[in-house]
Amino acid sequence: MEILDWIVLSTTLFFIVIYGALKTKGSANVKDYLLDNNETPWFTVGVSVMATQASAITFLSTPGQAYHDGMGFVQFYFGLPLAMIVIAYTFIPIYHRLQVYTAYEYLEQRFNVQTRTLAAILFLIQRGLGTGITIYAPSIILSALLGWNLNMLNIIIGILVIVYTVTGGTKAVNVTQKQQMFVIMSGMFIIFFYILANLPQEVDFSNVLHLAGANGKMDILDFSYNPETRYTFWSGITGGFFLMLSYFGTDQSQVGRYLSGKSVKESQMGLIMNGLLKVPMQFFILLTGVLVFVFFQFNDAPLHFNPTNVEKVKASEQKEEYENIENKLAQLNTDKKIVNQIYIQQLKHNEFDNPILKKQMVALSLKEKDLREDAKDVIKKIDGKTETNDKDYVFLYFILNYLPKGLLGLLLAVIFSAAMSSSASGLNSLGATSAIDIYKRNVSAKSDKHYVYATQYFTVFWGIVAIGFACVSSLFENLIQLVNIIGSIFYGTVLGIFLIGFYFNYIKGKAAFIAACISQLTIFYIFYLDVVSYLWLNFIGAVLTIILGLILQKSFNKTP
Repeated sequence: MEILDWIVLSTTLFFIVIYGALKTKGSANVKDYLLDNNETPWFTVGVSVMATQASAITFLSTPGQAYHDGMGFVQFYFGLPLAMIVIAYTFIPIYHRLQVYTAYEYLEQRFNVQTRTLAAILFLIQRGLGTGITIYAPSIILSALLGWNLNMLNIIIGILVIVYTVTGGTKAVNVTQKQQMFVIMSGMFIIFFYILANLPQEVDFSNVLHLAGANGKMDILDFSYNPETRYTFWSGITGGFFLMLSYFGTDQSQVGRYLSGKSVKESQMGLIMNGLLKVPMQFFILLTGVLVFVFFQFNDAPLHFNPTNVEKVKASEQKEEYENIENKLAQLNTDKKIVNQIYIQQLKHNEFDNPILKKQMVALSLKEKDLREDAKDVIKKIDGKTETNDKDYVFLYFILNYLPKGLLGLLLAVIFSAAMSSSASGLNSLGATSAIDIYKRNVSAKSDKHYVYATQYFTVFWGIVAIGFACVSSLFENLIQLVNIIGSIFYGTVLGIFLIGFYFNYIKGKAAFIAACISQLTIFYIFYLDVVSYLWLNFIGAVLTIILGLILQKSFNKTP
C-alpha cells in the first residue's frame, strides 16, 4: 500500500470515530443513550437501517458470490420490500405506543417474563456471533494486504468500534452511519466505473452484459421449486420475506435504529426508504462482482484467490503439482482471451450472439472450474482441515492487484466503514438488550444513570465476546452466507413469537413459550439434517411456532 492509500484510509476512519465520539459524548439518561431522545429524523433512520445491514461482508463477499454464481443471489432480497411495509404499519405503531427501549420488552407485556427472556437470549446468541463475523471480515483484508497477524487486527478493529459506540450510544451509531454510508456508496460507484473504464476499449457495457450472460452470470430469476436450491424466486419471496421480517422487525440491532425516530411516521418513512433502495443497492454490488468476472476474462486470474493457501502449497511438497495446474490455467486464460475477443468483435459488427462461440466459452469456463477444483484438492493434501473456498478473496485480490494509488485506500475505507457501521449497531443492541431485558429485569430498581453505565459495560463485554469469536472464525462457504445462516437458525422462532403477539390474541404466554422452545429445537434438528435451504428455516420456524402455539393453547383451554 502506498502512502496516499494510507492517508485516504486513516483520514476517513479517524474522522468517523472522532466525530462520532465528540458529537455524542455524555448521555444523561437511558432514553437519551438508547433512543437518542426520539429526535432522529426519517432520513437518518433510513440511512442507519441500511448501514446496519451493509456490513463489510456485503462488500467483501457479495462480489465474490456474483463472480462464482452470478446474479441469482439478488433473489434473496425479493421479500424485503413487502417485509418493510408489514413492519412499518404493524410493528412500529405498537413499539412506539408502548414506548419500549427494546423489542423484547413488548413480549413481557403481551405474554410473560419467560417468553421475553427466551427471545432476548436467542437474539444475544445469534447477534453476538454475527457481530464477531463483521469484525473478522475487514481483518482478512488487512492481514492479506500487510501480512499482519489476523487476531491482532480483530482486536484493533473491535476496539475502534467499541470506543465510539460505548461513548455515544445510539446517537453515535446513527450519526456515524450517515458518514459511513456516504463513503460506502461513493466508493462503490467509483470502483464500478473504474472497472468499466479499464476493460478493453471495444468492450462497452452492453458487451459486458452479453459476455456475462453467455457465461451464465446474468441468470437473475429461478422459478424452480427445489427446496434444496438456495436462491430461487420462491425462497426469496417466502423464506427471504420471513427472514427480513424477523431481522428488521424483531432484531434489536435494527429495531433500535427506528425506535429512535421522532415519530411513528418518521420511523415508517425511514423503513420504506430502506425497502425502496436496498434491492437496487444489492443488485448494483452483485453487478460489480459480475464486472470483476468480465475483467478477468481479459486479464489473468490466479488459480486460487486465497494468498495464504497459495503460500502454504508453494512451500510444500505439492509445489510442483500445483504449478503444473497453474501452467494449464495460464494456457486456458490465453484461449479464453482469444475467444472472448472474437465474440466481442462479432457482437460489435453483427449484433447477435454467436452460438458456437458461446459453447466454446462455456466449455472453457467448465475446464477452468475443474482446474480450480484440482487446485483445492492439492491444497487439501497439505492439511485436510484447510478451508479451500476462496469466494471471499476474489474482490480482495482484484482491489489489491489492480486498483491505482489512492483508490485502494478509498475502497478499504469503504469496507472498514461498512464493518464499523454494522458492528456498532450490533454492539449497541447487544448492550441494550443485556441491560434492559436481562439485567434490569432481574435486579432491584436503580437510578437511570446506573442503567446507562450498565449498558456501556455490557457493550464492552459483548465487544470482547465478538472479538473473541472473530479470532476463532473460519470461512464457511462465504461470510455473507454464514451470517445469514446463523440468523436463519434463530430468526424464525423469534419471529413466530412476535407474530403470535401481534395477530393471535387467542394464544397466551405459557403456550407461546413452550411452542417457541419446541420450534427452536426442531429447527436445530432440521438444520443438522440439511434437507432444505437455510432460507426456508425462517418460514418453518415462524409457522411452526404459531401452529404449536394454537394447538397448545387449545389443549390448555380444555384442561380443567
